[in-house]
Amino acid sequence: MVYDINVLVTAAVYGNSPFRSWPSPPPTSGNASADCLGVANDATEFSLWVSPHILRNIERILVELFKWEAAMADAYLNALLAIVDHSEGQAVDPPRTVHDCPDHEDDLILDLAAEVGALLIVSNDADLISMSPWRGTPIVTPDVFRQKVDGMRRHARRRR
Repeated sequence: MVYDINVLVTAAVYGNSPFRSWPSPPPTSGNASADCLGVANDATEFSLWVSPHILRNIERILVELFKWEAAMADAYLNALLAIVDHSEGQAVDPPRTVHDCPDHEDDLILDLAAEVGALLIVSNDADLISMSPWRGTPIVTPDVFRQKVDGMRRHARRRR
């Protein structure tokens, strides 16, 4: 699965700090993006994939917009890469092949999804969400994703 930059920034800025644990449904928390990161950290159902583009932009946004110290942004990126590794995803630099979205930044997210064969894209971006399903790949909001995972996990527990 691929999370867009907004989801990963929101998980860090409004989520659990200092990045040692992440909430994971059930139950859901007040931060859908942090819950999504918790799902990836669980590494039971999904693998998280990122790209250098995503990592660079997360760092830029955290430092420039949210005024984080570079060391704190680096700590988050290292935690994020640990989740990627633990979930058996990877950091991949995909070739530029997608030109489906008016926003160049969104095409870079779609490039990654196309390259890794992502089964799902989680995004807060209205342009990306409006394209769902993109080439057969659902694009859902963090809230929809966490609700589906929460429901799936609760159902599995009831069946035991």
